[in-house]
Parts: sequence; C-alpha cells; structure tokens
Amino acid sequence: MPRLIPGPGPQRVLAASNFVYTIGSGLYLTAGVLYFTEAVHLPADQVGIGLGIAGLVALALGVAVGHLADRYGARGVHAATLVVQALATAGFVLADSFWPFVLVVCAAAGAKAAGTAARAPLIRHYGGARPQEFRAYLRAVTNVGISLGAVGAGWVVQVGTLTAYQLMVAGNAIAFVVSAALLFLLPPVAPVPATGGPRWIALRDRPYLLLTALDGIMAIQFKVLTVAVPLWLVGATSAPHWLISGTMLTCTVIVVAFQVRASRGIDSPSAGGNAYRRAGIAFLVSCSMISLSAGIPAWAAGTLLIAAVVVHTVGELLHSAAGFEVSFALAPRHATGQYLGVFGLGAGLAEALGPGLLIALCITWGRPGWYVVGAMFALTGLAAPFAVRRANPGPTGEPARSRAGLLSRST
Repeated sequence: MPRLIPGPGPQRVLAASNFVYTIGSGLYLTAGVLYFTEAVHLPADQVGIGLGIAGLVALALGVAVGHLADRYGARGVHAATLVVQALATAGFVLADSFWPFVLVVCAAAGAKAAGTAARAPLIRHYGGARPQEFRAYLRAVTNVGISLGAVGAGWVVQVGTLTAYQLMVAGNAIAFVVSAALLFLLPPVAPVPATGGPRWIALRDRPYLLLTALDGIMAIQFKVLTVAVPLWLVGATSAPHWLISGTMLTCTVIVVAFQVRASRGIDSPSAGGNAYRRAGIAFLVSCSMISLSAGIPAWAAGTLLIAAVVVHTVGELLHSAAGFEVSFALAPRHATGQYLGVFGLGAGLAEALGPGLLIALCITWGRPGWYVVGAMFALTGLAAPFAVRRANPGPTGEPARSRAGLLSRST
C-alpha cells in the first residue's frame, strides 16, 4: 500500500481538499440522477438531454479556465470554481422543471471541468519532482472519498424521501465549500507571465491534440464498469444482481491499493505510450471475457465477470498512469492549466458519448459488440506510442515543438 497521508505541507493540504471534494462527488455520482428523476420527477429522457448539454458546456470551459489559472494564479481560480460548483449544486433544490435543471446542471458541470484544469498547475507546482506520481496518489484518494460518499448516497436512496435527497444535495454543496476553504491553507502559486507568443498554444499543438483524442477514445473504458457491465449482468447473464456492487468494490480496492505503484514505473512519455498499448490489450481481454459470461451457469458467469473486472482494472491503472505522464510531461510549464484543460477535452467527450456508444454496441448488439469495443481499445493503445513519438519531448521535459515552434513565433 502507498503511504496513506502525505507529510505535512502543501501535498497534505491538496490531498485533504481533494478527499473532502470527492466525498461530495460520491454522493452525487451515486444518487444525483435519481434525485432528479425520483424526487424532482423529471422524465428520464429530459435528464439525459440536460446532462448531455452540460457535458458540452463543460468541454468549452476547461481550456479557458485553465488559461486563467496559468495567468492569474491557480489557487484562487481553483477555489472560485469550487464555490461556483457549490452554489450550482445548492441550486438543484430549486430545479423543479426542465430549463432550471439545465441551467444548474450546466453550471455545476462547467465548474467541475474548469476546476480540474485549474488544479493542474497546483499539482505540478506542489507535486515534487514527480507530479505525475502525486496525481496518481490523488486518484487513489478520490476512490476512497467517492466510496464514502456512495455509502451516504445508499442511505438516501433507501429512505427515498424528498427530504433525504435534499440533505444529500446540501451535503454535496457543503463538501465543495469546505474543499475550497482548505485550499487557502496553501501558499499562493505565482501567476506565470505570458511569453508573448500565441495565446492558445495548446489548441495549435497538433501532436498533443492527437494524444488528447486517443486518450479520449480510451477513456470510454471508465464507463464500461459503471454503464455496460451492470446492464449486461442484469440483462444477459445469470449472475446474481448483487454482484454489480461486487464489481465496483473490486475495482475500487485495486485502484486504491495499486494506482501509485503502477505510476512509479511509467516515468517518461515513451513509457506512457507503452502503458497505453498494454492497457488496450488488457481492455480487449476483459471485454472478451465479459462477452463469454452470457449463457453459462450463474457461478461461472459471476466468476468470469469478477476476473474480467480485475483484468479491466489493471488496464485502468495503466491507462490512468499513462495519461498522468504524457499530459504533464508534454505540457510546457508556462501553460500547464491550458494544456491540461485541452487534455480534459478527450475525457469530456468520452463522458458525453461513451454511455450511448457502449449501450448501442455491447447491450443492443450483444456479444459481438463487446469484441468491437475491445478491438477499439486495443487499436487505440497501439496508436499511442506513435503519437508520443510525434510529440517529441525535449531534454528538459518541455515539448521541443513548443519551444522551437510555437514560441518562436513571438520572436
């Protein structure tokens, strides 16, 4: 197991802020949709449309706010996004029809995406010699926090009253406010002065955009265990339904225990490219195993599904570690927020489009669809090392293309 708590100082503050934030996120991720469908009584199709619109809004804000964090100081900008997210979340209690729902969920999703980009310069500044490893540690913390939030959400769903759901919303908003307050225990990070070159250099960086696209395709794997596997388990296999919780618990425990360790060996962009390739192969194997779980006895189906989840989670560890490495190592220091905002576009598209794609292929089409999805992940992983070589990082860890190409336009 990695160290449970960082030593005193900025890393501990960032970890504490992240932990409180993810407890609130766990409440919403587990029961947020049910709040709008069961407590507010919005039709499920309207909730789906609203969440899709919110996903598009989030894509637009990540890059812009990441740029603001670079230029005006990451601590204050990140704290501001958390306050906006808290206010938007508190506004859920006022969303009693479609358009108010769209307004508050767009504000919440946009602030969440903006906060992820604004946090990147803080992680880079306070993450030590290997901010990628500290980012992996934060992901392990995230899984613990979300799991605790999910326990609270389970009580809310069990009670099922409007008051219980409103308490969940209030707890979510309070967690975001506390997370923002903790950030002010950090020393401020000085804004990075502009270089005089093009403002939106990340959007001009084609090799980085290619990596963003590939990571976005592979990020659809995050929806396999939360969307495709539960639907497949219930509709296509004889495995007991309680195993849905077992699959999520298995994944969470593995991530908490091994994410930092998996990231330690991925210490260069080329190693990140190779990790993408291995992750793609793991996803192909796991998707094939999931497909084979249909039409067999319950005990065999359950065993095969758990084994598939273990293989899938190994791929998830490699994919996450690879993303941490290439996204930080190939981003110039003066534009960390902007670059990480761009890198988040891929995951944002996966968030918006992944569930529909997986349902169409794996659930509607059935067993052949699992092989198609697995092949998509494998081909994406095979393309990643080529994309990393195109990115061509310089000896300082700062992209050579940014120093010699994009930045030279200002001279």
